[in-house]
Amino acid sequence: MKTHRLVLPEDLNQFGFLFGGRLLSWVDEASWIAASLDYPNCQFVTIGMEAVSFKHSVREGTILAIESERVREGRTSATYQVKVTRGRESEGAVIFSTHVSFVNVDDDGQKQALKHS
Repeated sequence: MKTHRLVLPEDLNQFGFLFGGRLLSWVDEASWIAASLDYPNCQFVTIGMEAVSFKHSVREGTILAIESERVREGRTSATYQVKVTRGRESEGAVIFSTHVSFVNVDDDGQKQALKHS
């Protein structure tokens, strides 16, 4: 799944670059949406983000492409590879990449088996 975000003034840190926490939030949200679309009968919570590394700085007005792809499926969890690139470039340099893992939980917050539709 691919989505895009526009970097606005409220997304910047005190030095005028994209705040890392904002990007992490977007990555978490985009990968959660991908997981929820892949498993519509599941209730996912984030359980981990691996090897977070910011490779390039980002300025206001930049359009970012956030692409999430499922790379692992367990009994109760799924993991997505997420890549962030500049959205106007067809094969732009990777600005950020990570793996985000989700676990399916019941109404009490206990993990449960994935439900395939």
